[in-house]
Amino acid sequence: MDVRRAILLFTLAFILIMLYQRWLVFTTPPAPNTPATAQTSETNAQGGGTASQDIPQVPAVGAGSQSGGQAKSEAAKGAGTAPEVPGQEGQTAPQGPRIDVRTDVYHARINPKGGGIEELALLKHPVDVNHPHEPFLLMKNEETDNGPEIFVTQSGLIGKDREYPNHKTSYQFDHTSYQLQQGADTLTVDLYWTSPDDVRYTKRFTFQRDSYRIKVDYLVDNRSSTPWTGFVYGQFLRTHFIPHRNFLQRRLPIYTGGAIYSPKEKFEKISYSDMEDKPLKRTVADGWVAMVQHYFVTAWFPRGDADYSFYSRMVKAKTPRYGIGLNSLKPATVEPGQSGDLGLDMFAGPKEQNLLAKTAKGFDLTVDYGYLTPVSSPLFWVLEHIHGVIGNWGWSIILLTCLIKAAFYPLSATSYKSMAKMKKLQPRLQTLKERYGDDRSKMNQAMMEIYKKEKVNPLGGCLPIVIQIPVFIALYWVLLGSVELRQAPWELWIQDLSVRDPYYVLPILMGFTMVAQQLLNPSPVDPMQKRIMMALPVVFTFLFLYFPAGLVLYWLTNNMLSIAQQWYINKHVT
Repeated sequence: MDVRRAILLFTLAFILIMLYQRWLVFTTPPAPNTPATAQTSETNAQGGGTASQDIPQVPAVGAGSQSGGQAKSEAAKGAGTAPEVPGQEGQTAPQGPRIDVRTDVYHARINPKGGGIEELALLKHPVDVNHPHEPFLLMKNEETDNGPEIFVTQSGLIGKDREYPNHKTSYQFDHTSYQLQQGADTLTVDLYWTSPDDVRYTKRFTFQRDSYRIKVDYLVDNRSSTPWTGFVYGQFLRTHFIPHRNFLQRRLPIYTGGAIYSPKEKFEKISYSDMEDKPLKRTVADGWVAMVQHYFVTAWFPRGDADYSFYSRMVKAKTPRYGIGLNSLKPATVEPGQSGDLGLDMFAGPKEQNLLAKTAKGFDLTVDYGYLTPVSSPLFWVLEHIHGVIGNWGWSIILLTCLIKAAFYPLSATSYKSMAKMKKLQPRLQTLKERYGDDRSKMNQAMMEIYKKEKVNPLGGCLPIVIQIPVFIALYWVLLGSVELRQAPWELWIQDLSVRDPYYVLPILMGFTMVAQQLLNPSPVDPMQKRIMMALPVVFTFLFLYFPAGLVLYWLTNNMLSIAQQWYINKHVT
């Protein structure tokens, strides 16, 4: 097998991989709309159903103080049930006033009905470069032409033998608008509710300046005559929608769904299908639960080192709702006449890797590069450090390409020398083709004798190609999944390296560089191979039309460097 055939096979394999990936993305159906059951209606799923549907079960008192295995066993039994919320079964959340909250990074809306965040806009992250003043809406609760798009937070307290404030409780509040004042570092928003047995609760949101971390606290003022015992929980509820405007962006092969981290099992994805087929139920000490999507992540973090139950569920409805959350297993106790405080921390923001690494252990793993993470992570590390010096992601990609090319120079030089020698042998190979005609066996035998005599390795050019394909795919995932490159401009018309070139200039230039490379390399003897090789620049150009501009910039730069290297070797090799 000559070098051209080997290169052709590897190239075709690469194209098939990319086309197969695209085919999977375009042919994978969206999450099915499971028909509503007789017990669960569309209205119930929106937040007014029975408490047992979407409120965690009450752990057995003392479960958190048992050994890990015992705690998990007791929690799995579902000892105790969440109390029904009087007068709320089968009702939808009233469209009453919302509490408007503005900080330097958020514009949030809190619904007093349940005390959850049902709208969260990220002020420092526009929806796209064409709408720089429209912040990206991370959380929402609205009806669209495609059905409800819901992504909200839910949290509360659970316990036995009394009523507790949960995400269906109607809270009182002081103001309908809050603003982080200039010079202030924190902003607190308080909601209030008093139980029939005179336990007074304050649900407090604490927002911090220049931070995507939100504290959710429950202040318990026990004015009853009996000790108060309770557990805290926090969860996310969302429908399966892709939060992007652009049609092509909606088809990106990016994971959207649940994720958890535990010290033992590390990072795990909990997909929507997992929530439906095998709901999560696990006892964990430390860790976090999250909802992950392209560029952004939301997560609940427990406090302290006590055991927590990580769980997931799917609420069946015309448009299914998927939930993932956690609840404490160690009870908090407040004696009569005393006050107590328990709560959780929440993160809702961009998947900036340095920020995630500082937030919690393993949280940076939500930036998922797939199986090529061992290659992608170092590439991003180098790219980020280059950007720290240059300050422009486009030029950083170009410099990274030069570094990669330099690293592969010994291998690629061997490849190009082999191709240069092969090109010098083209007249002799063409003579063999004319001599033996269609007798491929004799022609190949004669070719191998020439290769052996001239000390040419026909497979010498394959290794660099095999090595560079994983690097290319790894960089593809870096450019596709790193929020740092989202809406990052380069020069002139390229104002967002994470999306396609709007005028297709880079892909067309890349196609021309592939033609130039072919002119420098030996032409295949076989007519069929020759026609396929001539078609490859066209195929690759169309394939790259919708790739991120940053990736095409990498490939274009790599081709230009390869042309220069091949030209130099062709001129100097003997």
